[in-house]
Amino acid sequence: MKISFPRPIAFLALVPAVLLTPACVSVKSAMKSTPTAAISNRLPALEILADQGPLAMNDGALPEDPLNLFQQECRINLTEATDTATYGYAKLVVKKVRTLRTGRAMQGLQVLTFMMPAVVGVPLEWYKTTLQAEVQVSDAAGNLLGSYSGTGTSEVKVAMYHGYSQTSAPRLADIIALRGAMAQIRPQIDTATARLRPLLMAGGTVDNPTLPAESVVAGSR
Repeated sequence: MKISFPRPIAFLALVPAVLLTPACVSVKSAMKSTPTAAISNRLPALEILADQGPLAMNDGALPEDPLNLFQQECRINLTEATDTATYGYAKLVVKKVRTLRTGRAMQGLQVLTFMMPAVVGVPLEWYKTTLQAEVQVSDAAGNLLGSYSGTGTSEVKVAMYHGYSQTSAPRLADIIALRGAMAQIRPQIDTATARLRPLLMAGGTVDNPTLPAESVVAGSR
């Protein structure tokens, strides 16, 4: 009985499909996993804004991801809930972002071994993102009361079954790095709350505030 093996050229045609095959791990769960780390004295309800800045040019996060993540962060950890009035603005601004892809040289070795290392869990490559972000807090008139910055990093592997697909990994790398930056910003806001809260309350409410439910829908996919 003659056993035939796939020709190398024909097998190379399968590599993109393997790299793009969805992995077992889902990015959707990562989008909903904002850590619970509420500050000791929350800020009053604020209008939540986001500027993705250079992240718009990165091959990763979707345009709505920064706003959605920041809305979750404010709702869970930073601000009070409201049905009507908001007392200013909290704006997330992505200042810098850099993503490196490493380990791609291993893909040639994977091809030569008919992707067997990938099948048993060897990563195909890694996406490593470094991101700097800033949160700006302003009163209802738009006067800047404080700005707080942080830097986050991430390392996400592309792998079959035990990692993420090549389409999901860059997005997740941006999301994790952004969450890391917010984790650095959170304690800064906690320290500043004693000063910010009375200034926000004294500045009055925002005209025609966006209700929280509408805000979430507008920022969702």
